[in-house]
Amino acid sequence: FTRSLSITTPEQMIEKAKGETAYLPCKFTLSPEDQGPLDIEWLISPADNQKVDQVIILYSGDKIYDDYYPDLKGRVHFTSNDLKSGDASINVTNLQLSDIGTYQCKVKKAPGVANKKIQLVVLVKPSGTRCYVDGSEEIGSDFKLKCEPKEGSLPLQYEWQKLSDSQKMPTSWLAEMMLSVISVKNASSEYSGTYSCTVRNRVGSDQCLLRLNVVPPSNKAGLIAGAIIGTLLALVLIGLIIFCCHKKRREEKYEKEVHHDIREDVPPPKSRTSTARSYIGSNHSSLGSMSPSNMEGYSKTQYNQVPSEDFERTPQSPTLPPAKFEYPYKTDGITVV
Repeated sequence: FTRSLSITTPEQMIEKAKGETAYLPCKFTLSPEDQGPLDIEWLISPADNQKVDQVIILYSGDKIYDDYYPDLKGRVHFTSNDLKSGDASINVTNLQLSDIGTYQCKVKKAPGVANKKIQLVVLVKPSGTRCYVDGSEEIGSDFKLKCEPKEGSLPLQYEWQKLSDSQKMPTSWLAEMMLSVISVKNASSEYSGTYSCTVRNRVGSDQCLLRLNVVPPSNKAGLIAGAIIGTLLALVLIGLIIFCCHKKRREEKYEKEVHHDIREDVPPPKSRTSTARSYIGSNHSSLGSMSPSNMEGYSKTQYNQVPSEDFERTPQSPTLPPAKFEYPYKTDGITVV
């Protein structure tokens, strides 16, 4: 039944990059014996074995149906405008990783039937490659040169080159020129320069540049001492702030305690001037009833008892009027005439 109709395109594997367009060929020949209607059908067997074969595009009854498979809707088309001429090839545009799988082309024209399979592999080009130095770029130090693409399908190939000073790569690096990482031991100033790293896979390549500048060692002791001094000064400043805050809180607490100890029902103390005057007035009354012989000693004794702190100023002795006596009078048993 298949002798009359045959597909001339051999089975093959096609590799394309993500985002590109894949051309899947399917050319066939007919014979005069094939008189039935022409039917062309493309199916996909996804890489996920859990999914069954699904139709992605169909030509039948002189019409094209391309909405069978949602993942490829709008991205799969016949390449020929005249399918009866013997070309059933298709294009799959804007390739995605989900498009990976086995595609099968089936051609029917009674009594002839034929089919061929094409394996499609979608790869990701290397992109977003970054070159950098991992470590300190100082003379005598050890560090690494790294080349890392952001994305890219495996396997990946690397190639390092030195672009500046017309110098070749150091001999010790030759064994690692095809690796993503170059380990540098006991670096010298001769290693300084501009380097390139090229990353490749089967569908594309990407490149990055690296400027290496090997310099004398920095004064680490001075940096460490400066860091220590700065830390100590910061600690001292923090200590002073804490001390001042603590002192202020103690003063506020003391003022509150003194304020609460004052009773509102205690009358204010009498003024010192009033106290002194009252004291003097009472002594004046006492003196008026004393005899002249006792007046001097009594006044001295009484005035000496007045507390000095009860006066705002030193009180003056009161001026007493002279005592009048009628003669004769008696004192201590003696009659005075």
